[in-house]
Amino acid sequence: MKVEIWSDVMCPFCYIGKRKFEQALGQFDNAQDVKIEWHSFMLDPDMKADGNTTVYQYLADRKGMSLEQSKQMHQNVANMAKEAGLTYNFDKAIKANSFDAHRLSQLAKQDGLDDAAEEALFKAYFTDGKNIADHTVLTEIGKQIGLDGSKVAEVLASDAYAQDVWADVKEAQSIGVRGVPFFVINRKYAVSGAQPSEQFLQVLNTAFAEWKQENPTKLLQVQNGQSCDVDGNCD
Repeated sequence: MKVEIWSDVMCPFCYIGKRKFEQALGQFDNAQDVKIEWHSFMLDPDMKADGNTTVYQYLADRKGMSLEQSKQMHQNVANMAKEAGLTYNFDKAIKANSFDAHRLSQLAKQDGLDDAAEEALFKAYFTDGKNIADHTVLTEIGKQIGLDGSKVAEVLASDAYAQDVWADVKEAQSIGVRGVPFFVINRKYAVSGAQPSEQFLQVLNTAFAEWKQENPTKLLQVQNGQSCDVDGNCD
């Protein structure tokens, strides 16, 4: 059974949603049969890196609210993150475009490491206050999750995987994704936002029951002969 997740590294609810989904997966009896694939989504493709503008000011300017209102909203989100077992340090967060971070995740996906990449990128941005647009930072993250550092640096210095990022964004638009996180299960069910883990678990159980019915285990017709079994018996 396949679960696809559209997400943006700079989205605070995406990291929270990841944790809540993982909590549901930990209670799901058939978790070993679930394949997870991450997809790119750009909340602000035109964002420019700016070390002088805080995330508080950025949201205030974008939403037309006061700086105090923005700080309060961020504090509310930080409290939600804490309940999910995460630490958000918005005072340290660096406003940066997430496009190259998405390219790193696309590279990692080739080796089945996209989940590890997303986790490391979220932590770097929300907890550690690192610049996720900085190629040196991204190269270190790539090495941290098991990628070859020279390969990561080579990819980041080019436009590799840019088309993959935009293809994900376009596909999201085609299936009606308007915000992230957005979870799609077997291209039949969808969960939008950082829902409670109970909601994720309910959808997983429903989707898996249908998937299992559509993909029954087929028993082989076996011609028996002399063999050894896992218990060490040979005859």
